[in-house]
Amino acid sequence: MRHTDSHSLIRYALIGLALALFGYAFVAGGYLITVLGFAAIYAIFVTGLNFFMGYAGQVSFGQNAFAALSGYTSAVLTSTYGWQPIAALPLGVGGAVLVALLVGYPALRLRGHYLAMATLALGMIVYEIAVEWQSITQGYMGISGIPPLGIGAWVLDDPRHQLLFLVVVLCVALLAAYRLKESRFGMALTAIAGSEDAAKALGIDVSHYKLAAFLIAAVYAAVAGSLLVHFVGFVSPEVFGLHMVIAGFMMLYVGGIGSIAGPVFGALIISLLPETFRAFKDYQDLAYGAALIVILIFAPKGAASLARLLPKGGK
Repeated sequence: MRHTDSHSLIRYALIGLALALFGYAFVAGGYLITVLGFAAIYAIFVTGLNFFMGYAGQVSFGQNAFAALSGYTSAVLTSTYGWQPIAALPLGVGGAVLVALLVGYPALRLRGHYLAMATLALGMIVYEIAVEWQSITQGYMGISGIPPLGIGAWVLDDPRHQLLFLVVVLCVALLAAYRLKESRFGMALTAIAGSEDAAKALGIDVSHYKLAAFLIAAVYAAVAGSLLVHFVGFVSPEVFGLHMVIAGFMMLYVGGIGSIAGPVFGALIISLLPETFRAFKDYQDLAYGAALIVILIFAPKGAASLARLLPKGGK
């Protein structure tokens, strides 16, 4: 078997395994549906982060801000004002993208650590607003009674149906990311990731493409934020806090930064590993950390790169 065929075989096997997990949860039900539902939502979130960091080579610690803006918009409109979730979601996404445009235009003129700090500040600002604007967000008490997604009398109140819907949205998100990556737009981002100065010399409008990648990442984060609040039925500032940033980075690097399938594998691994080691009780965190180290040692470019570990050459 040729080396490229082996790569394809393992890639399809991994994708099949991921789909099998979602299928098993759909049949088995129970707590596993909730865990994999979170994994699907985070995979959407990380796909956007991957677009900005993996494809464009930039750094953002503030994607949770867009998830929070959209999530809170959906939560307030549906639970307080009686909006339909299907109407509140696009409004939340649109508001988050508008903020991304207003913030991204000046912030993306920065590079490296300065850009990272600017995006981190954005996340912290949105978090503080969620805490202090208690008349709208209820502060740390949070907003409960958020309805599940649906249209009119048709509501996704069955956990299995919710998981199926999330998987469909994830597949659409991955397909869109793949098409964008393989387009001229994606090639321009690859050039920018290699060297911004060289990209400029080739006639690429670096500022324009960086802003576009930032906005696309914001769309993914905002969609994930709204889906999350409707999936859980509750939102508080901690939902979109620093934990979300850390989890997103872990999923991105464990799954494979810069690859289409990386966010899915990363989200599944980071979501399922704690449940796998729950029986270790007091040593759960130790086992979890050791497992992550082993993964990164044997697959330093993420789980999605496992096919590259095959020996090269020959039939």
